Amino acid sequence: MVTKAELEQLQRGTVEIIDLHELKTKIGRGKPLRIKAGFDPTAPDIHLGHTVLIQKLKHFQEQGHDILFLIGDFTGMIGDPSGKSETRKTLTREAVLANAETYKRQVFKILDPDKTTVVFNSQWMDAFSAADFVRLCSHSTVARMLEREDFSTRYAAGKPIAIHEFLYPLVQGYDSVALRSDVELGGTDQKFNLLMGRTLQRHYGQESQVILTVPILEGLDGVQKMSKSLGNYIGIEEPASDMFGKVMSVSDQLMWRYYELLSDRSLAEVAGLRTDVDQGRLHPKQAKVDLALELSTRFHGRDQANSAREAFERVFAQRENPEDMDVFRTGSGSASRLLAILDTAGLCPSRAEAKRLCRQGACTVNGEKVHDPEKVLEPGEYVLKVGKKRFLRVFVSEPASS
Repeated sequence: MVTKAELEQLQRGTVEIIDLHELKTKIGRGKPLRIKAGFDPTAPDIHLGHTVLIQKLKHFQEQGHDILFLIGDFTGMIGDPSGKSETRKTLTREAVLANAETYKRQVFKILDPDKTTVVFNSQWMDAFSAADFVRLCSHSTVARMLEREDFSTRYAAGKPIAIHEFLYPLVQGYDSVALRSDVELGGTDQKFNLLMGRTLQRHYGQESQVILTVPILEGLDGVQKMSKSLGNYIGIEEPASDMFGKVMSVSDQLMWRYYELLSDRSLAEVAGLRTDVDQGRLHPKQAKVDLALELSTRFHGRDQANSAREAFERVFAQRENPEDMDVFRTGSGSASRLLAILDTAGLCPSRAEAKRLCRQGACTVNGEKVHDPEKVLEPGEYVLKVGKKRFLRVFVSEPASS
């Protein structure tokens, strides 16, 4: 029997559970459930947006359930069409497997490796015959596939939909059959694929899995989803100082979203913090420091997290930089030369003016004068100052993966 506190933990930060009664029934049987979540290793890094789902896996793990961390090395070669306006480029098996190795290393920063089973869907999909695929495809229809908003939008606009894209939700659904999963977790953009798992399990004579969806975490800009390609992400293997600084850069409003979806603090404790901030008993900056320290500690340990906090205070407090500086983030692969940043961010009216000010010693980077406008800023966080009053907080992203 699931307790009220346990159920609240499982429901925390979720968008939808299909359905809650089924989940209670499954847990009430007293046996550990098989909890599945799949990740296609289409890029080498896991960021905090991914960890919303992994945190939920951790909640199930803490309650004694069996975690199946599925690495989609087969589906990764197809490419998930969810939310895409055009066909994805397919990846090679070598690229997918290389990324998968980094996933295995990174996920155990959150999950207990001794209580987590890592599986690859190539284990069963590589053994599929042509006849097996025909049989699998017979369990859905073109009309059903076109119920997906992304497919229907592309079809109405006359944009091509490749046949292999229709296979993606079928293969993801079959993963649930192969693993006999009791519960599958996914982002809200995965709902169609998750429902396909329920459907296929019934066709293959299994009890349907419960679906639990979690929200898509907004990136540092507070608008678009966290994404490395957009440069608004926090990678879990970034240096502690970068992670700490990036968390400190989020808006006061977005901070509470991060608290709800990423923090280990109880919702009651988070609500208390928010009340203290609203009533002036706690400065929002201190609440943000606490969050940055918690997340940095989770991925880098207490010593590195404390060092990151001290470094942040040295740069932003001791140099008396304003706390409400504008923020500029370079996209992956964008130019990181000082001149380009000063021009693109609008800190100088023109490149010629930027060059002049640098050469006159009127530009500083983290408090140090920089006379060379062609100086390349390595990935990381910086405070740029031009003249006496123009400040800019800059995050330089890692180069785009090749």
